[in-house]
Amino acid sequence: MKKILITGANGLLGQKLVYLLAQQSTVHTIATSRGEARFAIPENTTYQTLDTTDREAVLTCINTHKPHAVIHTAAMTQVDDCETQQAECWLQNVEAVRYLAQACEANQTFLVHLSTDFIFDGKEGPYTEIATPNPLSYYGESKWEAEKILQNLATPYAIVRTVLVYGIIPAGSRSNIVLWVKKSLEDKKPIKVVDDQWRTPTLAEDLAMGCWLIAEQEAQGIFNISGKDFLTPYDMAIATADYFGLDKSFITRTDASGFTQPAARPPRTGFIIDKAKNVLGYAPHSFAEGIAILDKQSNQS
Repeated sequence: MKKILITGANGLLGQKLVYLLAQQSTVHTIATSRGEARFAIPENTTYQTLDTTDREAVLTCINTHKPHAVIHTAAMTQVDDCETQQAECWLQNVEAVRYLAQACEANQTFLVHLSTDFIFDGKEGPYTEIATPNPLSYYGESKWEAEKILQNLATPYAIVRTVLVYGIIPAGSRSNIVLWVKKSLEDKKPIKVVDDQWRTPTLAEDLAMGCWLIAEQEAQGIFNISGKDFLTPYDMAIATADYFGLDKSFITRTDASGFTQPAARPPRTGFIIDKAKNVLGYAPHSFAEGIAILDKQSNQS
């Protein structure tokens, strides 16, 4: 039985991973997060409260469970909050990774770390795994610093870079672009959506599958795990309206200059995912398929 420990298990990706791993008969999952579990704990899963910014707690947890792999999803991901709360961002996104890396090194545990397209400046996207990072925001800087910690590890590791993750979980508080557009148009509320930023939006289930394929195969190095469609938020809004048969006249095309935000956004990121497809057998859904999956899940919840 392979033991896999997940950090941030209460989050969107964390919950998707917990349920995906529960379907694998050869895996026992140790799900960890701050506070109590916010999901029904499946079979072959142990839940433990863990604050990854507490070095001693992290070391004790890894030393006690001795997992074969750790999938580190916990992070401060609100980009503007990271810009305005830099000390907290550094603690969660850099120091916590350092603590996990030390614990994994001591136990020769395979570490899978989640990173982001925001380590790039967005001038030359979509990017391959060998592109040179140049973050524009403090969030991007913190995630790039975390990657550099891993690259000096004396234990096997993988870095999973992803883009604009969307999905839904029961009792989830965070919205996403699909749900936001759907609700706005149903309420006949005009919305402005940018058409000068490009991404490869990633369905949370696809990202979870990519993480599992890496952990299962102990595939080392950097992997781009994202969706396969290169779209602007405006494209995503139109696709959402088309799927649900809603009135597109409420959607206005705009550019990023119309929004004032504390953190700069890279204009053109997105990922080329050939390596993940060829090495791992990764096969993501299209954005249209992703909308249909969200629709089905929202009707079940």
